[in-house]
Amino acid sequence: MSKHSIMRLAAVLVAVTALGGCAEDHGELVTWMQEVRNTTQPIRTTVPEPKHFPPFRYAAEEEIDPFSRKKLAAAFERLMESPRSGLAPDMKRARELLESFPLEQIRMVGHIRNARTNSALLQVDNVVYQATVGNHAGQNHGRITSIKENEVVLTELVLDAAGDWTRRESSLRLQETQQ
Repeated sequence: MSKHSIMRLAAVLVAVTALGGCAEDHGELVTWMQEVRNTTQPIRTTVPEPKHFPPFRYAAEEEIDPFSRKKLAAAFERLMESPRSGLAPDMKRARELLESFPLEQIRMVGHIRNARTNSALLQVDNVVYQATVGNHAGQNHGRITSIKENEVVLTELVLDAAGDWTRRESSLRLQETQQ
């Protein structure tokens, strides 16, 4: 006999022994379960009749949907035209290149100073841009107000919860290069 045949025979013997143990008499268990079923009273509760809700007919189908893009855009336009705080960004001004990126993506990577200008080197992706005081950056109408050797300070105009424009100061700090 081969080793493989002996292993197969041993597996068959183990299976037969295990199945033989399952053939015990479960009469006592079956009797107990039948007694419990006969002596236990089922819990019967009546389900209340469901409430009747009359159908509602939406009669404003001809009116403008309050959540339509057209209505929201008109409300936003009115908000832009008449700010309550007196602050508002110039929406007719030509946008600068750095305004198309969120401020979180812009990194300060350098500083250049000569007799006439003080400039910051700002990097987005792998492109470096030169910015001076008065330039705009970020998507929240940010305007560069000061440039130091290790920091660029911006004043942004953002909408608050009441719909008023408010100033917020942000800064970009010089990033150390990792080699």
